[in-house]
Amino acid sequence: MKIYDITVPISTELPVYPGDPPIELERVMSLDKGDIANVTRLCCSTHIGTHVDPPSHFIAGAMPLDQLPLETLIGPARVVDVGDAPFIDAAVLERCNLDGATRVLFKTRNSEFWPEAKEFREDFVYIEPEAAEILVSRGLQLVGIDYLSVEKFNFDEPATHLILLGAGVVVVEGLALGDVPPGDYELVCLPLKIKDGDGAPARVVLRK
Repeated sequence: MKIYDITVPISTELPVYPGDPPIELERVMSLDKGDIANVTRLCCSTHIGTHVDPPSHFIAGAMPLDQLPLETLIGPARVVDVGDAPFIDAAVLERCNLDGATRVLFKTRNSEFWPEAKEFREDFVYIEPEAAEILVSRGLQLVGIDYLSVEKFNFDEPATHLILLGAGVVVVEGLALGDVPPGDYELVCLPLKIKDGDGAPARVVLRK
C-alpha cells in the first residue's frame, strides 16, 4: 500500500492568506532550560496551510466544522492534473475525467509553490464559478486544491465558495500534491475538531 501525506507542514515560514494573522510558534517550556517538558504555543488562523472549509465559513447558519460527517471526509477521491491551466473553468473540466468521482482534488502548477514557499503567491490557480456550478451538478461531496484558496485572488464576491459551500460541498485547500500521480485513491482528511468552527488545519493523506 502506498500512502501519500499531502499535508503542508506548519511553520512560521509558511505563507498565509493576506489579511490573516501570521503563524506564531513559541516554545513556552523547554527541556534545554530545565523544564519538565517541551511545550509550544501555537497562534494562527483556522485557515492556514492544509485546511478544511465547512459551509459556515461563508454562509451564516450553515453547518460548522465539528458537524461535518466523517463519511464526507474519508472515502474515494480522484486526483486530477490540470497541467499549466491558469484557472479551472468549464473548458478545463471538459478535459478531466470526473465520471464516477465523489471527491476531486485538483493538482495544478500551485503544487510547485510549496517546496520553497515563504511568500504568498497571488498568481495561484483557482476555480471559476462556472466550474464550481458544474462540480455541484455532478454531486461531488468534496473539492480540494493545492493552494490556500479555491477563489480567485482579490475577488469582488466569493462566488466559488458560495456555490460550493452553499451546496454542502466541503472545500479542502492548501494540499501538497506535487508528488502524487493523477488517479483514484482513498482520502483520509481529519481537521481539528473545533466546536462551531469556520475551518481548521487538517492532516490529509491519500492511500493507493
